[in-house]
Amino acid sequence: MYIIMLGAPGAGKGTQADIVCHEMELPHIASGDLFREALEKKTELGLLAKSYMEKGELVPNAVTIKMILERISDPDCVSGCLFDGFPRTLEQAEALDKAFAAQGKSVDKAIYIEVPDGELIKRLSGRWICRNCQTPYHLVNSPPKVPGKCDKCGGELYQRADDTEGTEKKRLKVFHNLTVPILDYYRKQSKTIEVNGNLGIQEVAKEVISALKQR
Repeated sequence: MYIIMLGAPGAGKGTQADIVCHEMELPHIASGDLFREALEKKTELGLLAKSYMEKGELVPNAVTIKMILERISDPDCVSGCLFDGFPRTLEQAEALDKAFAAQGKSVDKAIYIEVPDGELIKRLSGRWICRNCQTPYHLVNSPPKVPGKCDKCGGELYQRADDTEGTEKKRLKVFHNLTVPILDYYRKQSKTIEVNGNLGIQEVAKEVISALKQR
C-alpha cells in the first residue's frame, strides 16, 4: 500500500505518519530526510539538489522525483510506504503517478489531516524553546511552570522567528495554494481519507488506520 500524508504545518501529520507506519508496518519516507541524507552522503542527486538550494532556487521536480524513486526501489518498499512531505505540488503528484504507472504501481490513499487555520496558528505561534537545552514548550498545551523559564535547566525561553503569528499566516497561505490542487487531484480519483485533526492524537490515528484497513 502506497500512502500519502497531507496536512498543514501544525496539523500533526508527522505524528500521525509515525503511528500509521508502525501500525501498518510501512517505511516512513520523509522528503526532508532524503534531502539531508543525500547531502550528507554527497550523492550525485544530493550535490545536484545542493546546487539549486545554494542559489535559492527550488529543487526541480525531476530531481526530487528521481530521489524518491531511488528510495522506494529499496527492498523495504516493495510492499508499500508512506510519503510525508511529498508531493508538495500538483506537478510532483502527476509525475509520481506517471513514474508509478511505468512500474505497475499506484498511490492507494491520500490522507488529509484537516485543521482550521485559527487552530493551526494557535498551535504554531504558541511554541517556545529553551535557549540552553532546546526543550520545546507550548503556551497552551505544555506551558512552563514559570513563565519564560525552562523547567529542566532554568534557561531562557525564546520564540523562533518562523513561529510568530504573522509568519505562520504566510506559511499557511503558501500551503493552501500548493495543497488544494493536490487534494482535488486525489479526490477526483476517490483516493482521499479526510480526518478531523481537531480530535486527539489517538482518535485521529484510530480513524485513519480504520479507513486504511477497510480498503
